[in-house]
Amino acid sequence: MTAMPRPRTMVLPALLAAFVVGLPLSAAPVASAEQRADKTAYASVTGSAEFVLPYYPDDDVRSFSFDARAAPYSRPLPGTPTGLPTDARGTLTVSHYSAERNRTYTSEGLVDCLVTGPRTATLTAVITRVSDGGPVDDVGKRVGFSVYDSGEDKGRSRDRVGFSWNGVNLLPSRDAAPAEALVGTCMAPAAYAPVTKGGYTVRHAELLPMTKY
Repeated sequence: MTAMPRPRTMVLPALLAAFVVGLPLSAAPVASAEQRADKTAYASVTGSAEFVLPYYPDDDVRSFSFDARAAPYSRPLPGTPTGLPTDARGTLTVSHYSAERNRTYTSEGLVDCLVTGPRTATLTAVITRVSDGGPVDDVGKRVGFSVYDSGEDKGRSRDRVGFSWNGVNLLPSRDAAPAEALVGTCMAPAAYAPVTKGGYTVRHAELLPMTKY
């Protein structure tokens, strides 16, 4: 992405089992029906904010908008029929006003992964639409974001955001210019870009244990 918008199995793979630290698979705790029904207890990231690039000052206006909510064990994959505790749903909007071109470009995406800690989150989304003039090759690409919620949204926000392009996710090579690496689910750099307007709210929730199958 450019600067802008730029039937069941008996054994689950180690990837899923690793989320239940220190417990054998047969002893994994089970999420209650009440816990699963209470969607308010699920993690989420919401909000919209403008930010600046600390390493590249310019007159452009960049912003991200998130409406992402955890949807644990909702995305079955080959080898993981239950899905993962980090599964999520929601929407993403990227907006970039180019001062040089006097034009705003936007991208939209669907969230597929979310993991949180206190006041922090990483999430990924797959781009579904790019506005005219934007990088159309980005449609279908997964991009990653990180969010720091300072909890101080009155007055100037101290929130921060990070994202997986603009040189932070490269594959160095001895013989050629580095290529941009693919982004896996929930993968993003630290939240390095300071928010200048708006803000984000991170609702932290522990990853739910797997159910029995």
